Amino acid sequence: MRPKPIKKIVLAYSGGLDTSVILKWLQETYQAEIIAFCADLGQGEDLKAVKVKAQALGVKKVYVEDLRETFVRDYVFPMLRGNAMYEGCYLLGTSIARPLIARRQAEIALKEGAEAVSHGATGKGESDQASVSVAHLHGACARPENYCAVARMDDAFPA
Repeated sequence: MRPKPIKKIVLAYSGGLDTSVILKWLQETYQAEIIAFCADLGQGEDLKAVKVKAQALGVKKVYVEDLRETFVRDYVFPMLRGNAMYEGCYLLGTSIARPLIARRQAEIALKEGAEAVSHGATGKGESDQASVSVAHLHGACARPENYCAVARMDDAFPA
């Protein structure tokens, strides 16, 4: 059975270099409509500028959603109560947000009828790509008909 064509992809988009490059790569590789999703988790960035940047890159639909309350209530407080530490040295930070981002991204993909979701984690740093991909497998790709289009550090993106 031939996989169905990917016409719409929801990208977890931060407005940074990595996700901007992935955005253009997805557009060119899949000839698909990209829907950008940016979560406001209290990071203090200008998220209006993120929306403008995505639109400048050809994105017609951009979701910028305030997930701060859900993030603190359902993720940060349980993490603190559980004393979740990275390698026993410091409290988890960015990684604790990934399941929430992936879950909301999946909800948007279902609402928009997207065939795929993607992220811009490059595989550099502390297993970013692996942890983001796992979050997507559990959140965004729980439905077998959804496909995860995940660009990674390979021939397309040499280190």
